[in-house]
Amino acid sequence: MLADDPLGSRRERYIDPLPASYHAAFEAIQRDANNELVVAEGESAHLLAVLQLTFTPYITHQGGWRATIEGVRVDRQFRCSGVGRDLFSWAICRARERGCHLIQLTTDKERPEALKFYESLGFAASHEGMKLKLEEPQRPVT
Repeated sequence: MLADDPLGSRRERYIDPLPASYHAAFEAIQRDANNELVVAEGESAHLLAVLQLTFTPYITHQGGWRATIEGVRVDRQFRCSGVGRDLFSWAICRARERGCHLIQLTTDKERPEALKFYESLGFAASHEGMKLKLEEPQRPVT
């Protein structure tokens, strides 16, 4: 699913076997109590959707916690079926359980349909986000 759209196909590698970097990331996420990979499964354990939920303590907002949602993907066969909305509903409840005061996410400007979806869930484009792309990132040694 990560590579199954125009943006993902340019930055992800869907080959068999998967590159070791994906396995290393998965293992690091598994070891980190403040990171969760969340999946929605259908019949016969068919993967319908996925997102990564990260919990971060902040020095601002009186030391409050935030949840960040990243890597959202829904299998193209199940888009507009409600599975994405259900996944986000679960993630919002999970953030509340963890005591978060805010949930944040980013969406690429080349995905206007995603922006509309997030707005329909109550998210607001309240800040201007910025990113600095680093060339050839060094993988941390684990």
